[in-house]
Amino acid sequence: MPTTLTLKNIPDDVYVRLKRSAETHRRSLNREAIVCLESVLTPRMIAPSERLARARELRSTLPKKMFFTKDIDSLKKQERP
Repeated sequence: MPTTLTLKNIPDDVYVRLKRSAETHRRSLNREAIVCLESVLTPRMIAPSERLARARELRSTLPKKMFFTKDIDSLKKQERP
């Protein structure tokens, strides 16, 4: 049985983004909120072969520059904001 949920004190910028997203996807505000919650809260199982294929695809888009351990260590030691 579906349950009703009332949200209070939603920040204006979050509301605007949700409303825009609902309009873009041609959904009601309620349905868009449900879809957003489901996408965050529902675990997605990805087969190892699919994960590997995605990693290879991503790697193919990277520049062909080689990264060496000393370069990586140097970057790790740099102060970050």
